[in-house]
Amino acid sequence: MTRKRLIIEMGMGVDQHGQEPTVAASRAVRNAIAHNALPGVWEVAGLSDPNQMIVEVQVAVPYPDQVRQEEVLAVLPFGQKSLTVQSGGMVVQGRAIPELNDKNDEMLIAVAAVTVFVET
Repeated sequence: MTRKRLIIEMGMGVDQHGQEPTVAASRAVRNAIAHNALPGVWEVAGLSDPNQMIVEVQVAVPYPDQVRQEEVLAVLPFGQKSLTVQSGGMVVQGRAIPELNDKNDEMLIAVAAVTVFVET
């Protein structure tokens, strides 16, 4: 069988308060998949179960070693999931608000690409 790309979706996510790279990464993945429908998975590729999709996620985020990968992948409802996390995104100076549990004034921005493959 041959793997073929069906779709690539891109997204961005921000954690303005809390300085959690996992939150920014999860929001980027959620943003990437937020407005899609994949009828081609059934109608063109002929899959009978959405878990037959192969879903590869790439995320670039500040402090990638702090990302809790299972939480990021939990955003995806279906598929055989994998995640690659790399250093990237942005750190932007915001405003630390103690009531929001800020550790500092950093806002973390992550970008994500979600690629759906099917085997033919």
